[in-house]
Amino acid sequence: MKVRVKYAKTGPLKFISHLDVMRYFQKSIRRAGLDIAYSTGLSPHQVISFAAPMPLMLTSEAEYFDAEFNSLPSHDAFVARLNEVGTPYMAVHDAAILPDRALNSMAAVTASSYQITLTGKGRTEIGKAWEEQFPDKMLELFNAGEIVVVKKTKTREEPTDIRPMIHELEYRIDGSVYMLLAAGSKVNLRPEQVLSEVCRRLDITYDRFHYDILRLETYMDAEEPGRFAALIEAGDRSF
Repeated sequence: MKVRVKYAKTGPLKFISHLDVMRYFQKSIRRAGLDIAYSTGLSPHQVISFAAPMPLMLTSEAEYFDAEFNSLPSHDAFVARLNEVGTPYMAVHDAAILPDRALNSMAAVTASSYQITLTGKGRTEIGKAWEEQFPDKMLELFNAGEIVVVKKTKTREEPTDIRPMIHELEYRIDGSVYMLLAAGSKVNLRPEQVLSEVCRRLDITYDRFHYDILRLETYMDAEEPGRFAALIEAGDRSF
């Protein structure tokens, strides 16, 4: 059985790498006594794959991995057993059994939503601009027909129009910014790139330490064209 697991990565764990996250869950699954499937061959390993891993310094309420199990306890027992052997900063929120036709989590990802707030340093250094100038500039950015920025890859830099990758961009009444951006292996836009472009247009130096970035959800394409559904919706949570 292939199971999709939804978990959080919060607090001080924003400083650990994706490789550390992989090792954490491999050990947690063993400690929880779950009947995970192993690959065959000379070096058997757990059959597990992760979706759209985050870079350092971001937190999340909606990270995912897919894993194959030979047998399963009930949904609630599965979630509870993983949380009992783990840290509350990597809490497992949900799990679902995937149908055979389901894409793996990495291939299915098409968008992610984020909430951005100011850190203490950010409030001190750009708090006034955040409240008075960012809302109008973000609206201007969202309404732009084209936003060309230089995107860096491992081998080159190239001009890219990021406007089609911004699905929603909103400055909210509580002083936070909400973003729904394209994500995945084919097209991917990081919230830092949007913030950097807003700062450039305001003639403000972009400083990553001004912002707390929280991923709210990770999405796949829904059956209705132009809509998104959370990755967990691909499976059955009633086991």
